[in-house]
Amino acid sequence: MIRVALVDDQALFRAGVRMLVDSQPDLEVVAEASDGQQALAVVRAARPDVVLMDIRMPVMDGLAATAELLRDADPPRIVMLTTFDLDEAAARAIREGASGFLLKDADPEFLLAAIRTVHAGSAVIAASATRELFAHFADAAPRPVPAAYGELTDREREIFALAARGLSNAEIAAREYLSEATVKTHISRILTKLGLRDRVQLVVFAFEHGLA
Repeated sequence: MIRVALVDDQALFRAGVRMLVDSQPDLEVVAEASDGQQALAVVRAARPDVVLMDIRMPVMDGLAATAELLRDADPPRIVMLTTFDLDEAAARAIREGASGFLLKDADPEFLLAAIRTVHAGSAVIAASATRELFAHFADAAPRPVPAAYGELTDREREIFALAARGLSNAEIAAREYLSEATVKTHISRILTKLGLRDRVQLVVFAFEHGLA
């Protein structure tokens, strides 16, 4: 069972998402909060796997709450909820470790798929959207490339570049004439070598170091 927490200041929105999530045999809502301050307490008490976190809330916003929770020893996966397609706040949250963002008017099936995807650890929520987001809000001056990047093999760098452009495993496999399983193995090695958690973090790394 995938345990989900909902954090949003609109009770009606939370009720709708709760009904949707609880209708699934493999998902359950274990906690709700109406602001970031409440979220810290309920998330730490309930220990959900995935948190759907609104960005704009009273008392403490979703950015501050996300930053706090991600400092915990074993944090949940956090997906930001936003009403804006290109949202600088979402870019900041992802840079700080959130696993992606969803538009509040996303199709119900997409929201459910996103929860499962993030729980599985792939965090490929709109990697292409993440790329577009960072292209829009990226810092002007890239940071120096870490030494760890130099440890990637030539093949890993090729796959890194494609993943940084937002291509899926299937798309990379087709372009490079590889199996999806092989691409998945390469991606896993790249993430390990660079100390990254998921594909979204890979996109962020590429932008921040001028590799995108």
